[in-house]
Amino acid sequence: MTAADDVWAQVIGQPAVVAELRAAVASPAAMTHAWLFTGPPGSGRSVAARAFAAALQCPDGGDGTCHECRTVLAGTHADVQSVVPEGLSIGVDEVRQIVRIAGRAPSRGRWQVVLVEDADRMTEQASNTVLKMLEEPPPRTVFLLCAPSLHPDDVPVTIRSRCRVVGLRTPPAEAIAEVLVRRDGVDPALAAWSAAAAGGHVGRARRLARDEEARMARKAVLDVPLSLMSLAACLDAAADLVGAAKDESDQAAGVLDGAETEATKASLGFGARGPGVAAASRGAGVLKDLEKRQKSRATRLGRDSLDRALVDLAGLYRDALVLDAVSSEPAAEVPMLLHPDRRADAEELARRIGAEGALRRIDALLACRTALEQNVKPQIAFEALTVALRLPA
Repeated sequence: MTAADDVWAQVIGQPAVVAELRAAVASPAAMTHAWLFTGPPGSGRSVAARAFAAALQCPDGGDGTCHECRTVLAGTHADVQSVVPEGLSIGVDEVRQIVRIAGRAPSRGRWQVVLVEDADRMTEQASNTVLKMLEEPPPRTVFLLCAPSLHPDDVPVTIRSRCRVVGLRTPPAEAIAEVLVRRDGVDPALAAWSAAAAGGHVGRARRLARDEEARMARKAVLDVPLSLMSLAACLDAAADLVGAAKDESDQAAGVLDGAETEATKASLGFGARGPGVAAASRGAGVLKDLEKRQKSRATRLGRDSLDRALVDLAGLYRDALVLDAVSSEPAAEVPMLLHPDRRADAEELARRIGAEGALRRIDALLACRTALEQNVKPQIAFEALTVALRLPA
């Protein structure tokens, strides 16, 4: 087994985390029944958790080639249960079903592992269900929870206090670029640009490197600040941003929804004759529940797309703030920019709005994010935002 082949090769730019998890796999005394993986978006929380799950099941500590490793990484291992939110939240029914399985002894693996991605999206009831299991854990069950931070809004203190915390950092751009070249065969120059433009988000970097549409969408968002010269321009920009997010979510949801609906209809016997007709007639409720979940997922996909736009815009205003600060100190070294390829735009913004104007606009972006979380209609939230971002005459 080489370092490039094992499960830990997928955990990018986190040597301290990998060392800690390797030690826990190698020594039962270093193990605990609950782990909480935290870190900024794109740092690889769920990737690290899944690699850890594979290493726990693997007889060789995660060689990456055995049946245990391959099935865990593929999401098909019988003793690794995953909770991945498709909608806006993780409900109590979904968690209860997983917790019931978690209470059983492993069927073939060394551990019964429960991996909860985006644990910050658990409802209060779902969190309480997980808490009860953490308070009285079965002897061979391990919980792996992933959340952005240790803030009580992300993880209740009662759950956090029962977990061993593993903190991931933003991976360096060089490490991301190296993986894009080695694993995905991306041209080195494109890999370096994508890694820098993604702000340390591994998944975003891969998408930018492999998808021309993603690069164009990012460009369209970052073109917005210097275009906001009038009220009409503000309203047009809001409509474009919301429309682009809807198109993206509709396209992604359409691919998933069609296959799911056809598979569900086939399992219910739609189109069958004889006894299958009666079974199909009872499937209307199942299809209605599926449609509800699909609508929730489409909403989440749209929110995620809008959130990416807000993060990109905040990054550009942050760069303007940084450049404004160093302009008053000619000898000062310029810190790393979040959008190094848009430095000219950041310098122009710094000249036109200054540090105070950049801070006000970052506050407006945060307010828009809060409004979306409170279910304000995206069109209204973004119109208010673009008006707040409007350039001075």
